[in-house]
Amino acid sequence: MEKHLDKLPSFVEAIKSIKETIIANIVFIGQIPAPTFKEKRRTDFFMERLSEFQVDECTTDGYGNPIGIIRGTSTSKPPVFVVAHVDTVFEKDIDHNYTVKKRTIKGAGILDNSLSVGVLASLPEIFRKLDLRFESDIVLAGVIQSLGEGNLRGIRHLLKTWDTPIRGAICLEGIELGRLNYYSEGMIRCEVECDIPTTLKQIQKFRPNAILILNEVINQILELRLPQRPRSEVIIGKISGGFKHGTIAYNAKLGFEIQSDLDKMVKSIYNDISDIIDDIRHQYEVELKLKTISNLNAASLKYNHPLVKSTGAIIESLGLKPVSGPSESELSIFLAHKIPAVTLGITRGENIHLENSIMEIEPMYKGIAQIIGAIMAIDKGVCDE
Repeated sequence: MEKHLDKLPSFVEAIKSIKETIIANIVFIGQIPAPTFKEKRRTDFFMERLSEFQVDECTTDGYGNPIGIIRGTSTSKPPVFVVAHVDTVFEKDIDHNYTVKKRTIKGAGILDNSLSVGVLASLPEIFRKLDLRFESDIVLAGVIQSLGEGNLRGIRHLLKTWDTPIRGAICLEGIELGRLNYYSEGMIRCEVECDIPTTLKQIQKFRPNAILILNEVINQILELRLPQRPRSEVIIGKISGGFKHGTIAYNAKLGFEIQSDLDKMVKSIYNDISDIIDDIRHQYEVELKLKTISNLNAASLKYNHPLVKSTGAIIESLGLKPVSGPSESELSIFLAHKIPAVTLGITRGENIHLENSIMEIEPMYKGIAQIIGAIMAIDKGVCDE
């Protein structure tokens, strides 16, 4: 392992020497809108790039996930997966033109997750530049329908239908460089929608305000007694509604997420919140609907798992400090299938979920080098125990 770690700093300069190719892939892919459920134009272009870089096989699975396969030297070793979700949170009417400067690239969705898809498409050329061959097949998968209501359907389908063992996996996210995710929490993401019936809108004496009703929902959620062990929380993330300043809001929507180390606790909190909503619905005689957007089960590698330890050493060899935390990415689905996996961040940046998202170019080369190092570690057997 030490021999491979010694090579990584030199990889950074070699990767930088083909920066025009990498940046072009990031920009070309990122400027194609790919809101969840509408990723086809981007997946088609992604496959075109893989084909131009002469991967051994370029195809889609039955769900529409684009896949490139680089054949390894061994027919007996299971494949190594490298994945990035193709979709972003931005609709096609948002400006997707990117601004490239000497040190940064700016544009909607670049950090989540166009940067990662561009790097994924560049890996065949990077392998060629570094003169790398692997024993395992390397499967480069751009997965669709990941975010929000997509609920990670792309990766769920890909792993459900993949008919051979998988040796290990690396999930790519735009930021933060140095992140080393190896576990995911149990999670349910929900929306509560309040709608005032037409009959109540006509009654002048009693006119419920949808925003105030959701405020009551929030107040009662905050009164729930949540345990510190297992660590559990309810994150209130979004609220919207109303028409204008002087008009009572007849419609409003609340978004929140329940998180815990224990799946049973997630379900228990969900049931408590469902009871709260039922009570408020009957109390105010309004339409109040609880909708589940997505969910995950808790899953984890051990901190001393060879993949986690090796990846941490790889990050440190590049002068970076590994930072661990839970991830709601494709990682959770790999771990649920008992496939060793980690999530890595590629660069630094800001405004991750805004239209003016900015990535830093220079740190990206170390970010790519750590991906190469993790692939090499899996190929040399750190996940085989």
